[in-house]
Amino acid sequence: MWRCAVVLLLLAVTPLARADAGPGKRRRPPPAEYGRVVIANHSQAARLPGVVFDHWLHRAQYTCRLCHVDLGFAMKAGETDVRAADNMAGQYCGACHDGRTAAASGRKVFEACAKAVPADGRGTCDRCHAQGREPKAGLDFGAFAQKLPRERFGNGIDWERAELEKLIKPSDFLEGVSIKRTILPQQKDFALSAKLEGMPDIIFSHTKHTVWNGCELCHPEIFKVARGATRTSMVQIFEGQSCGTCHTSVAFPLLDCQRCHIGPVKAPAR
Repeated sequence: MWRCAVVLLLLAVTPLARADAGPGKRRRPPPAEYGRVVIANHSQAARLPGVVFDHWLHRAQYTCRLCHVDLGFAMKAGETDVRAADNMAGQYCGACHDGRTAAASGRKVFEACAKAVPADGRGTCDRCHAQGREPKAGLDFGAFAQKLPRERFGNGIDWERAELEKLIKPSDFLEGVSIKRTILPQQKDFALSAKLEGMPDIIFSHTKHTVWNGCELCHPEIFKVARGATRTSMVQIFEGQSCGTCHTSVAFPLLDCQRCHIGPVKAPAR
């Protein structure tokens, strides 16, 4: 019964169609494009296509917290208002993309928004300003994903398990930007009651989330610190609030009900 209700809700409110899909077409983005965002605040004025950012490529190297807390990127595409001058000054993308900084893999990151423009006038602009065509990722998604644990939805990678098994080692510290901090004690897993009869409770794990997000990414802007102080519903989550801040776009999607609803089913009230 609850499965039918969830499916109907998903069909009603989940944005499954790709941005370039025509009328009537409803299909999920292919795995390599899940989590892809386009940043184009100032690209048109510079006569350049928008910047195509693939979360999977960066997630393989860095934690979410490093970019969204230490580097100050907003949680929604376009809200940070990044300019080429910011990158040249070593901020935002330029904190790593300076031609000198080594990624977690050990390979130096290419320079973005270089001050010295090459003779062809383009330089490495095409590496990022790729809206309308497939960007030059420098790493083949298929070959990369093949080595990692599989998942049913999103981009088909179980990132949590990949990190747990040390198949990827996302960096959480950037020299000259990050500040070494004391790790806070981890809270135990706890249950969140499901509102729909017959639906298993949600088991929330701080440990699993803090590996990628730390505490600062979620608290206090998305969730108030006191447990239960932030009231939410599945409709709000599907609209991109609370858990939906990440689980509608980058983290495993809401189609995967059993990733969260894993608690015992409560007997119906008599």
